[in-house]
Amino acid sequence: MTIKTINFAFVIMVGAAIMAFLVGGKAHAQAPLSHRDQAMVVDQLLEKRVQQLLPVLMRRADIDMWVLISREYNEDPVLRTLLPSDWFSARRRTMLVLFDRGVNEEGEDLGIEALAVARYDVGSMFKKAWNPEQQPDQWGALREIIAKRTPQRIGVNKSVDFAQADGLAATDYQLLQQTLPENYRQRLVSAEQLAVGWLETRIAEEIPYYQHAVAIAQGIIAEGFSDNTVTIGETTTTDLEWWFLAQIKQRGLSAWFPPTVTLQRQGESAPRMANKVIRAGDLLHVDLGLTYLRLNTDTQQHAYVLKTNETQAPTSLTTALAQANQLQDTLTKQFAVGRSGNTILHRTRSQALKQQLRPLIYSHPIGYYGHGSGPTIGMWDNQEGVAGSGDYPMYANTAYSIELSNTRYSEEWQQDVTIMLEEDAFFDGERVDYLNGRQLQFHLIRE
Repeated sequence: MTIKTINFAFVIMVGAAIMAFLVGGKAHAQAPLSHRDQAMVVDQLLEKRVQQLLPVLMRRADIDMWVLISREYNEDPVLRTLLPSDWFSARRRTMLVLFDRGVNEEGEDLGIEALAVARYDVGSMFKKAWNPEQQPDQWGALREIIAKRTPQRIGVNKSVDFAQADGLAATDYQLLQQTLPENYRQRLVSAEQLAVGWLETRIAEEIPYYQHAVAIAQGIIAEGFSDNTVTIGETTTTDLEWWFLAQIKQRGLSAWFPPTVTLQRQGESAPRMANKVIRAGDLLHVDLGLTYLRLNTDTQQHAYVLKTNETQAPTSLTTALAQANQLQDTLTKQFAVGRSGNTILHRTRSQALKQQLRPLIYSHPIGYYGHGSGPTIGMWDNQEGVAGSGDYPMYANTAYSIELSNTRYSEEWQQDVTIMLEEDAFFDGERVDYLNGRQLQFHLIRE
């Protein structure tokens, strides 16, 4: 069964309702939703994902029942994404059971039964399925739930290649095996494909909010790479890093890694320099990622610091940026359902080298986690392919950080310049669309 392809144009139209306005195809973000409204959105999206997406993913992975178990503060990465907004962590030992009830004789899809082996409901989705007064043993209650539904394949989160799909702790796995009779122990299988599918796949209702998240990130970068923030000869790259982090936190959001700012400078042999005072003629670079509504962004852009009497960056630098954009296009043209990350990497590098580019490609899935699960498309220190995660196939309705760099010799600078870009994009199974556009021109900082 295939996942229904999202009509991206329709989604963009719907997404405009949460944007201030659209200019040149890019959304200019309003302030983030209030924390209360964010919680409401998180819970609504979770319910829709369980209802719409999970039956498709479970049947694709041939798993009848998915059992997730975590103890407080040692959460399975997947279980964390299934908790309601007002659960910041698992509580005591949290057990969630998702059972595919299949299709009845009339052809009606009965959907997913979502149970919590807990004293209370877990949000509105997972209904209480344990009465400690009748069955004091939580593990015994889980055993009874499984036996009553007789699943043939029981998925648990164990994986060699994907850390986020390997969240079942060794102790809980051991106790689960001890709890189940032999006939059910034999039915335990890795839920890797299901877990990765859950993490990587986006539903249509999420896309406007993802656009909003990326717009917020890009807006912060644009504000930071401006005359209003940078004082040439005084502001340092470290000052900017702390400024970016403060801006994220002032909006009530979190950064999933510390923002980093570096620069390249004519006459300097170091390819990227940190903790430097910003001067006219510098080429700045930022790497910034924030989390909004449980969705993560990852963005790298550049700014040029104009010299006196300059109105634009040197021609060789703008050409370098254009070639990095060309490399982005070469990469995204290789996206295809069923094609592995390693195949996409090899085909892209072959084309880029024919175009006389000097590429490094290290793109990755993104979504619930910044470095998400799904097909890895190269690493900066491994351009030959990544065993395991690089062999994973690409599916429709998935999001990626188009992360890469290209190096070009600058005639004006008489040295190499490297353009490092990263923009978040959505693949609907046929085409790739940047969630809020991409950098095609340098941010310019004037005295």
